[in-house]
Amino acid sequence: MLLKITSLNAVVITVRLIISLIIQRILAVTVGEIGIAKIGQLRNLLQIITSSSSLGTFNGVVKYVSEFKDHNQKLTDLFTTTFIFVFIGAIITSSFVFFNALWITNELFGSLDYVNVIKCLALLPLVIGVNRVFHGIINGLSEYKKYAKIDLLSYILSITLLLICLYYFELEGVLFSIVITPIIQLGVIIYVFGTILKKHIKIKNLAFKIPFAKELLAFMLMSFVSTVLLNYIELDIRTMITNKININEAGYWTAMGFISKNYMVFSSGLFTLYVIPKFARIYEYHLFKKEVLNIYKTILPLFGLGMLLVYLFRNLIIDLVYPNFTGLEPLFRWQLLGDFVRLATLVISHQFLAKKMIKSFVITELISLGLFYFLSKTLVDLYGAEGVVMAHLYRYIIYFGIVVFVVWSNFSGQKQNK
Repeated sequence: MLLKITSLNAVVITVRLIISLIIQRILAVTVGEIGIAKIGQLRNLLQIITSSSSLGTFNGVVKYVSEFKDHNQKLTDLFTTTFIFVFIGAIITSSFVFFNALWITNELFGSLDYVNVIKCLALLPLVIGVNRVFHGIINGLSEYKKYAKIDLLSYILSITLLLICLYYFELEGVLFSIVITPIIQLGVIIYVFGTILKKHIKIKNLAFKIPFAKELLAFMLMSFVSTVLLNYIELDIRTMITNKININEAGYWTAMGFISKNYMVFSSGLFTLYVIPKFARIYEYHLFKKEVLNIYKTILPLFGLGMLLVYLFRNLIIDLVYPNFTGLEPLFRWQLLGDFVRLATLVISHQFLAKKMIKSFVITELISLGLFYFLSKTLVDLYGAEGVVMAHLYRYIIYFGIVVFVVWSNFSGQKQNK
């Protein structure tokens, strides 16, 4: 299963990577460093809204669908609770964004030029929330072939929309296309996965009850820490770079982040399609250790080789994708090393999500985010934007040690209690 998911993911990611490089080149030439920085701001806001719209239920849906996929009543209880959460989250998020659109626009972009983009975004949290739940079901069922098809088709359609909007409306059009993309994604999921969704979601059996409230509230807390706080910190750091240095440097850091996301997306499907469902069914330390080593042996060499190639051809990548982004080259070394350690860490830390280890997850994640924020604030004064990617590496080295210790301690505690 792991090899199948990895190989299929590799094909999808390769196609996405090629398309993404072309799109990033077009954006770099047309909107420049300033435009790239503003796109980064909007994407961070969209990630926050994605979490708040679904009240952070995504990983909970993945976990419980994988556990109860053969228990119809359990699934009905889960989806009843989930959709009530989504409705509540969407209403709260929509209201907040719409009535604070002017403030949000000014905080993100330093002006009110794109207030209509934010008002448009305020209308979509319900779509975003439902979209997130459906993605959770796909992952929980480990439907990796459907996942790959949906991911690739959604990406191609959203990129087509982006290019059309860029041609007619320039940067504002790009921002609108990013906001509208969740509608496309939801449509693709219903088209490709609709039959399976109908099989598992019995609409006539849903009621205004929340029997899974306690279980999903735990995941809401974890999502707030990992998604909302992380994206808020990234927004703050980008603003800090803009204020302390200039917006061009903020654009370089954002461009580096886009490159990182393109190759890190290779692992995102692996975690939700394989790691969480697998870890959820493992209760013995020796089996957990064996599975972690199996994952490491399968993906780390491939990932490391890919990152090495990215580093060796970094100047070519810059010339092809981000011409005239002169401050981008020094960021590669630190970002790539940090992402390699990050991948190794994320494999183990998904045990927190798989076993709903709320306290362990929240404490370690707060330490990780605190390290990133503090180190970035300190190192940016000494090394500029390069200091932020240095902080990225140092943070994950420390975080890796903490996660290994916490997971080992948890298994040891379980053994002693038997």
